[in-house]
Amino acid sequence: MEDVLDMDWEDRLDEWELELDLTAQLEGSDWVTLERAAADTGASRAALRSWYRTGLIPSRLVHGPHGPQRLVPLAVVAARAEASPRLRSTAQRRLAGEAQLEILRHRVDQLELRLAALERRQPSDPPT
Repeated sequence: MEDVLDMDWEDRLDEWELELDLTAQLEGSDWVTLERAAADTGASRAALRSWYRTGLIPSRLVHGPHGPQRLVPLAVVAARAEASPRLRSTAQRRLAGEAQLEILRHRVDQLELRLAALERRQPSDPPT
């Protein structure tokens, strides 16, 4: 039983060291994981996979903490995402939605101020 625990501990340490090595390699590098590229550019992971499989963007496999991990250059992904009409329209819709939300928040704030002013002007009901 003790051997199993020691082995598990060693495996975890090895995984941690690999993760630290990968982080050190990526630090200051333009190459990022698919997950980060998707989060930073708005492109789905499926789109990223399609793009590197068809040669639209370069990619490389590195050994990650849980096996092989695909990396892509963030600048190239961002440029490709910007050129994609679908992603551009999605971003525009998202920004339009955010703008509408901000307008609604402003209107609610105005209504709350007006309501507070009305409540201050009305005499309070005397206690019964």
